[in-house]
Amino acid sequence: MSTDYILETRQLTKEFRGFVAVSQVDLRVRRGSIHALIGPNGAGKTTCFHLLTKFLRPSSGQILFEGEDITADTPARIARRGIIRSFQISSVFPHLTVLENVRVALQSRLAGSFQFWRSERSLDKLNDRVLELLREVDLEQYAGLTAVELSYGRKRALEIATTLAMEPKLMLLDEPTQGMGLEDVDRIRQLIKRVAASRTVLMVEHNMSVVASIADTITVLQRGATLAEGPYEQVSRNPAVIEAYMGSADAQLKGPH
Repeated sequence: MSTDYILETRQLTKEFRGFVAVSQVDLRVRRGSIHALIGPNGAGKTTCFHLLTKFLRPSSGQILFEGEDITADTPARIARRGIIRSFQISSVFPHLTVLENVRVALQSRLAGSFQFWRSERSLDKLNDRVLELLREVDLEQYAGLTAVELSYGRKRALEIATTLAMEPKLMLLDEPTQGMGLEDVDRIRQLIKRVAASRTVLMVEHNMSVVASIADTITVLQRGATLAEGPYEQVSRNPAVIEAYMGSADAQLKGPH
């Protein structure tokens, strides 16, 4: 495995009682890049994410991270390696403050993180780092609000902050702009681009405008198999990709307007 690539899959396959959800996928994610995994509904994108984070075990094939075979790793071991996933549905604690949400994530990285009998004041030493993370996602001014008071887009920004608190080497973002209005979509788009400046991001995303504007490489899945791969300009003109999305090779796959 080249040191240029942080993650690689080889012939990754997942079958469910005869149904092949992911079929012999060879994926290579370049270190320091934004790599998008796209495809029509049912293409196998989320199943692929489940395999990478070991929520599902592959039927066959290999997963390599930083040159090591991690195919048999547990989800906890995967997370300790620095592969951290953000889910489709916001998973913050609604009745904790923005600051407390990030502090809980930060606390999980410390020795003795589950010693809940300790005074909350003993965690104040983490606050400087928490505020740094909130500044990174433009949420510092909302630190004292409870998460339930945030707009949907800012909740997703908070979830990205909690992901960053886990010190990811590879961030897996599952539909980061799903269900958002245009203003929130643009905010999250800019946020992903900013946090990816010093990290690697693999994202599943349906919004082609977002994918086109920030992804360095795009892998297109169809029926669990790789249909095409490359930069947006190349993939968007591929007749097989256009037909998979639009039902006609004469249609056009839309990116930014």
